[in-house]
Amino acid sequence: MLDLKAAAIAANRFGFGAKRGELAAIAPDPRGWLKEQLSLPVQERVAIESPARLAEFLRAQRERKADVDLAKMFQKELRENFRGEAGGRTLAAAASPAPFRERLVQFWSNHFTVSVQRPVVLPVALGFENEAIRPHVLGHFRDMLLAVAQHPAMLLYLDNAQSIGPGSIPGRLRDKGINENLAREIMELHTIGVDGGYSQADVTEFAKILTGWSINRDNDPNPGTFRYRPMIHEPGDKTLLGRSYKEGGMTEGVAALDDLAARPATARHLAVKLCRHFVADDPPAEAVDALTRTYLNTGGDLRAVSMALIDLPTIWSNPLSKIKTPNDLVTSAYRIFGIEGDRFRDGALAGLQLMGQPPFAAPSPAGWPDIADAWMSPEAMMTRVQWALAAGQKLDGHADAREIAKSAIEPVASENTMRHIDNAPSPAEALALLIASPEFQRR
Repeated sequence: MLDLKAAAIAANRFGFGAKRGELAAIAPDPRGWLKEQLSLPVQERVAIESPARLAEFLRAQRERKADVDLAKMFQKELRENFRGEAGGRTLAAAASPAPFRERLVQFWSNHFTVSVQRPVVLPVALGFENEAIRPHVLGHFRDMLLAVAQHPAMLLYLDNAQSIGPGSIPGRLRDKGINENLAREIMELHTIGVDGGYSQADVTEFAKILTGWSINRDNDPNPGTFRYRPMIHEPGDKTLLGRSYKEGGMTEGVAALDDLAARPATARHLAVKLCRHFVADDPPAEAVDALTRTYLNTGGDLRAVSMALIDLPTIWSNPLSKIKTPNDLVTSAYRIFGIEGDRFRDGALAGLQLMGQPPFAAPSPAGWPDIADAWMSPEAMMTRVQWALAAGQKLDGHADAREIAKSAIEPVASENTMRHIDNAPSPAEALALLIASPEFQRR
């Protein structure tokens, strides 16, 4: 028996909407369609040589006083490369044969935000997602956490590459102190959460543990890659969250990250965020409890947690309970209309910028918000309508709104929505009404 309503939920809530005709293929077994995606090989992205780019950036920064024009030219080329990659990221997500897994990649990438608002992140933003997030999205959380904490993008974004133990020889000679940004955000945002029971003393101790976690500079061997620098590591034993860590150099940080990943507070913090993203802005307690149990029972196995997410009854009983972010909206429009090809990259990026969510540009380490209030101001709604009208004009003659509406949103659409699309005065307006409809704006 075909369950088109459940198919629409599977395609929209877990992925980025249905391609034309895809709901009929999903309908015989929506949950099975999702679970199959978690068993496919990891879909790698083309390498963009982020270490080499980072090394070039650092070299240009160092030499810009000697050759300002050359530094400006490099910065322009870097921005253009990033724009192309950012637009291509949307196209790849829209065309993905495993959209649920692609959404998981983007969820965890936002959880571990790095932002090009810090220019040094520009060369490595997409590399961070492809190198630290994508390979671990169905692995164990502790492995992803370690990959994130050792990635140059995160070390530079949150200033740990410059953190020097005050008790180290360079720290004493230069009168330098530690930088606590990475330590604080790992606890507050990435693991146990703001209510996880840590103190300022714990932040300072964790920052000491992470001293020495840095990168190779442009004049070092293997520039642009992770490097542990023992000379700037804070010597001595440390105590974090009541646990003692003996002096052990880099192994202190690895052990501390493993311990943070295993804490019940981390399991609950991650469960809340996953439920907020996939279920509802106000996550149901029973859904949070279920994911928390799965995380703790499996040692943080993210594949098992994702499987448990599929089995949450509340997801399937509440269609359209989440507002699409601008990223979701643009990606789902590209997917439903079958828009492919490099010539559309700039258009994807322009739509995201217009609606206030350009890739890798979150305003803070907390990442982009995941609740409707953040995206549904009157001004934001007007911008969405304007984008829908512009998209309708561009797609006029290339897509039939009535056909697409029937094959993608009709199972969850109201009669009123379908009637407005059917009775639109022109094909372009029908397309705009489809994109602007409540059913297309929600997932």
